[in-house]
Amino acid sequence: MATTDATTPPELPAGAAPERAVQSSFVLKDGDTYLVMDAHGDVTGAADGLFREDTRVLSAFGLRVDGARPSLLSSAVSHDNVVFTADLTNQPLPVLGSDATPHGVIHIERKRFLWEARLFERIRLANYGDRPARVPLALRFDADFRDMFEVRGQRRSRRGTAAAPRVHERTVELAYRGLDGVERRSCIALSQAPQRLDAHEARFEVELPARGHWLLYVEVGPDAAGAAAMGAERFRAAAARARRGMRAKRRRGARLAASGRLFQGWLDRSRADLALLTTDLPTGPYPYAGIPWFSTPFGRDAIVTALQVLWLDPGLARGVLSFLAARQAQETSSFRDAEPGKIMHETRKGEMAAVDELPFGQYYGGVDTTPLFVLLAGAYARRTGDRATVDALWPALEAAASWLVRSMERHPAGLLAYQRGEASGLANQGWKDSHDAIFHADGRTPEGPIALVEVQGYAWRALRAMADLARWRGEADAAAVWGAAAERLRTAVERLFWLDALQFYALAVDGAGQPCRVRASNAGHLLYSGLPAPERARAVARQLAGRAFQSGWGIRTLPSEAARFNPMSYHNGSVWPHDVALCGAGLARYGERDGVVQLLGHLFEAAVHFGMRLPELFCGFTRQPGEPPIAYPVACLPQAWAAGAPFMLLQSCLGLRVDGVRGTVHIVRPALPQGIDRLDVEGLQVGARRIGLQFRRVGRQVVVGCRQPEDDGPPVEVSVRL
Repeated sequence: MATTDATTPPELPAGAAPERAVQSSFVLKDGDTYLVMDAHGDVTGAADGLFREDTRVLSAFGLRVDGARPSLLSSAVSHDNVVFTADLTNQPLPVLGSDATPHGVIHIERKRFLWEARLFERIRLANYGDRPARVPLALRFDADFRDMFEVRGQRRSRRGTAAAPRVHERTVELAYRGLDGVERRSCIALSQAPQRLDAHEARFEVELPARGHWLLYVEVGPDAAGAAAMGAERFRAAAARARRGMRAKRRRGARLAASGRLFQGWLDRSRADLALLTTDLPTGPYPYAGIPWFSTPFGRDAIVTALQVLWLDPGLARGVLSFLAARQAQETSSFRDAEPGKIMHETRKGEMAAVDELPFGQYYGGVDTTPLFVLLAGAYARRTGDRATVDALWPALEAAASWLVRSMERHPAGLLAYQRGEASGLANQGWKDSHDAIFHADGRTPEGPIALVEVQGYAWRALRAMADLARWRGEADAAAVWGAAAERLRTAVERLFWLDALQFYALAVDGAGQPCRVRASNAGHLLYSGLPAPERARAVARQLAGRAFQSGWGIRTLPSEAARFNPMSYHNGSVWPHDVALCGAGLARYGERDGVVQLLGHLFEAAVHFGMRLPELFCGFTRQPGEPPIAYPVACLPQAWAAGAPFMLLQSCLGLRVDGVRGTVHIVRPALPQGIDRLDVEGLQVGARRIGLQFRRVGRQVVVGCRQPEDDGPPVEVSVRL
C-alpha cells in the first residue's frame, strides 16, 4: 500500500506484519466488534485479532497443551454465523503414575461467540481414556491496541502509552491511552483461578479422571463486568441472545426456496453473511463492507448492497439512506475531500482517524457515492411507494443532486469528475480505487480531473430519479430542471465516451478531454443505469458476455489485451462478484437474459469452491477443466456486496420488478438458473401487503404462479410477459 488509501488492496509494505490468507481464517462479528482467527481458534498477531471500533484489542490468543499446539480435528462456524467451534486433541502427554497419555485421547473443544462487545469462550476437555491424565494447559494472550491501519501496514512516527498490566486472581486488565486521549481496555477473565497467572499467560494443571471432563469459561471485553457470574448459565444465556439477534436479522425481507440443495445452500449462506455484516444502528440496519479490512460503514458498498437486495428487503435501503443523509457533508474540506451535499465514502473510529493522521474519520473521497445515494432513493421510492421516507430525505436529496449539478458545471464538457484535494486522500475515487486502476490504452496514467464512464451513468440515473421524485411530490418545475440536466449529461456521454472503432465505451475521459480507450467492465455499470442507446448497449453486452471478458467464473474487470491486465491484481483483471452482478443487471436491462443465467451459474460454481461464500474478489485466470478458481489471498471474506451479488443476478434472471407506488409486480421473460426447476419467493412485500410467487420450469418456458394474502383486501396485480 503506497499511500494511506483506505480502500485499496491491503498489500503490506516490506517490514509489515506477515499476512495469512483471509480464505483460511474464520470470522465472527457483532456490532463494531469482530474476531479473525485461525482454524485452531488462535490469534497470532499477523493480520488477525479481536477488533473493537477499528482497534485491535486482542493480538494474541492461543491455547497450548504441555507447550504444544493441539492437533486439529475440525473447525467451523455455525450456519447462522454466531458460534465458532474448534475440535482438537492432545499430543502425547507426560506420565501420570506409571502411564503416559498417548496422542488422541483428550478431546479439546473450543466454542466461542461475540455478544455486546465481548468474546465468550468455553474450553472443554474430555478424557476418553481408561486412565487418569494430567493436562498442562496454557492460555496465552496479549493486546497491542494497534489501529486497523497499523495492522494493514501503515507506519506511525509515534504511538500512545501502554498502561502497566493489572493482574488479579482470575482477571488480567490491559490498557492503552492513545494520542486521542481515549483509553482502550481489554480484560481477560477466567471462570476459575489458574495455578499461575501473569500479564500474558494463564497456566492450569488439569487432573482429568478416566472418562472425566473439565470446563473453563473465558471472556474478553472492555471491562470485567459479569466476571463473578461466569459459568455455564451466563454462557448459555449470552449465546441465546446472540442467536436470537442474528435470527431476527435473517428473517427480514422475503424468503427464497429453490429446488437445488446446493443452490439453496448458497442463497442461505449469502443471507447469513449479510445478516452477520449488518449492524443495527440508531438510523436502521446498515451493512458494513467486509471483514477484516472494511468492517465499518462505507457509502458505496452499502448502497450497492442495498440495491442488490432491494427487491427482497427494502428496509435495508431505508437504513442506509437514513444513515448517509445524517452524515452528509455540510462544509468544504480538502483534507476530507468534502463539499456541501456530498455523501460519505467511509467512516472510522480508530485512533489514527481521530487525531487526523488519516482523513478517514469521516471521508468523502468517492465520486460515485453521491449519485448512488440519489439513485438508491429513487429505486427505493419506486419499490415501496414510501412517501414519508422520501419526504424526510428530501433536503438531503436536493443537496446531493445540487452538488452533482455544480460539479458537472465546473467540468468543461459537463461531466462528473474527481481529483483528490490532498495527497493523503484517494488518488482514484470510483469503485476501482487502487492507484493503477485507471489508465490510457498505452498504459499511461491519465491526468485529472478524471470522469469515469460508470459514474456518468449513476449521475444520469440520479438526475432522472430526482425528476421522478419531484414530479411525485408535485414539483413540476423542479422535475423539468432535473430532467433537462439528465439529458444534457446523456448527450455528453454518448458523444465523448463512445469508441466507434471498438464498439465500446471508454473507461474514462481525462483532464485534457481525451478518452481512455480501454475496454473495462465499468461499461457494464453504464448499461445498468440505462443511459446507452439500445444498439450501442447491445454491442457492449455482446462483448461483456464474450470470450474477452469471460473468465469462466464471471466477468473480468479487464480483457487480456489491456495494457495493465494482470489476473492477480486487485482491479486490473480480477473477478469481483458485485461487478459481475451489476454487469448482469445491465445485460438484463437490454434483453440479454441468457447471458445473465450463465453469469449466475458461473458465480454459483465459484461459490461452491469457496465454501459457498463468495469473497470480495478472486483472480481472473481463465477457467481450466477440473481446476478451481484461484483465490486473491487477502480479499475480504465475507464481503457485503459479494454476498448480495446472487440476489441481484437472480432478480435479473427472473425479470422481476415491484412497483410499490402502484402496488403491482411486473415479470418479463423469466428464466431460472441452470439446474433449478423451481423457485419460490415467499413474503414479498408489495405496498402494505405480502404475496408469494412460484416460478416453475415447464419445458423450455418458466411459468409463474402467485399466492395472494388470505384476507379481504384487494389482490396484488401481477403481470407476466413470457
